Amino acid sequence: MARSPSSSVQAAREALAARLRDIRLDAGLKAREVAVQAGWHPSKASRLENAVTPPSDADIRDWCRICGADDQAADLIAASRSAESMYVEWRRLQRTGLRRLQESYVPLFERTRTFRIYCSNVVPGLLQTPAYATALLTEITNFRQTPNDVTEAVAARMDRAQVLREGDHRFAILVEEAVLRYRIGDAEVMAGQLGHLLSIMSLPAVSLGVVPFTASRHMWPLETFSIYDSAQAQVELLTAAVNVTAPSEIEQYARAFERLSEAAVYGATARTLITKAIEALG
Repeated sequence: MARSPSSSVQAAREALAARLRDIRLDAGLKAREVAVQAGWHPSKASRLENAVTPPSDADIRDWCRICGADDQAADLIAASRSAESMYVEWRRLQRTGLRRLQESYVPLFERTRTFRIYCSNVVPGLLQTPAYATALLTEITNFRQTPNDVTEAVAARMDRAQVLREGDHRFAILVEEAVLRYRIGDAEVMAGQLGHLLSIMSLPAVSLGVVPFTASRHMWPLETFSIYDSAQAQVELLTAAVNVTAPSEIEQYARAFERLSEAAVYGATARTLITKAIEALG
């Protein structure tokens, strides 16, 4: 089984710590000497070198100044910020509500040409109806106890979904059959959402596949993830968004998507599964 999706975060932190240690060794200094010259607690330099404590921008500048490597400070600060942005708690992203988070994806969506999206729990955001999005975002707001701006967040999500019909984009989207059955909102909301999926399937830029309960599969159900071109993958956990940028890890998600695609059904067969889910609503 693949390692935790947050592994790239720790790997990035450890790589940064190793660079700090190499700079110190090149300067011929001991860790304690760096700490003393920086005015830190004696153990801080060791914590930084062992990726126990993430360095602040000021810590990196001080470290490089003391070790005579000022020219490396900017690159190290950039690497540090990148590492810290890989794993971001939803609580931090949603501290002012959900609208700004929806809007923050617009630049990424506009520059991405090929989207690969896999959802095992809910209908992907780009395919949601206003009623379904309202029901889902209301539950998220209540669970995370964030400011309630659901109406504005839904409007932003609908605006964002225009990318399906505008520009030069392609969407390969997979959902587990369970997504068609999990009831978000009432039966009327679900019927409208499932009907919307049937209409979305006719869009030329969209390929929608459903992985049936009965599929003979070579990839187990995973956490929801999206791949943006081949530059970035985002994994959605309960508590955080994990932004994967390491090529080797993006490749793993791409390979998983390929295997899930092989287990999925499309076209008329997928429509039948969606129609049966609508009929099951009673």
